[in-house]
Amino acid sequence: MADKILVLGVGNVLLSDEGAGVRAVEQLQRRYIFPPQVELIDGGTMGLDLLGYLDDKSHLFIVDAIVSSQPPGSVVIEKLLDPPAYFRQKISPHQIGLSELLAVASMQDCLPPSITLFGIVPLDLSTGLEMSPAVNVAVEQVVLAVVKELDLMGIEVDVVGR
Repeated sequence: MADKILVLGVGNVLLSDEGAGVRAVEQLQRRYIFPPQVELIDGGTMGLDLLGYLDDKSHLFIVDAIVSSQPPGSVVIEKLLDPPAYFRQKISPHQIGLSELLAVASMQDCLPPSITLFGIVPLDLSTGLEMSPAVNVAVEQVVLAVVKELDLMGIEVDVVGR
């Protein structure tokens, strides 16, 4: 079976840096053309409503703001071995939904076998549409990291307008 990849950006764009995952997916959609086996979804704060998107995927890339001991603006890229447990330890308004989503997907046997987290450490979670400069830079790093990861998997991504 050919790889089928879901790039899922989650977060709340109304809470400044909390929306980093969604902003990264928006950048990917705006700047690149993806082959049919790569699906990009702005998952926002949808939680269990995203279950159907996981079906038949071989890889799930989660792009999200995460709580970490790293300084704000840091990028944490991690292959997740036990995704529901990983997100149970995190604190963020939507991550309860993400933990439930992955737990239910696991129970229903539709959890993609390979899950990679592209995490961005937020600075500012106050109400606002603008991200902090450090997180803007991190979003750019994550956009390039997702494209690089797809390239390493042998999946060609074209730049818009090239």
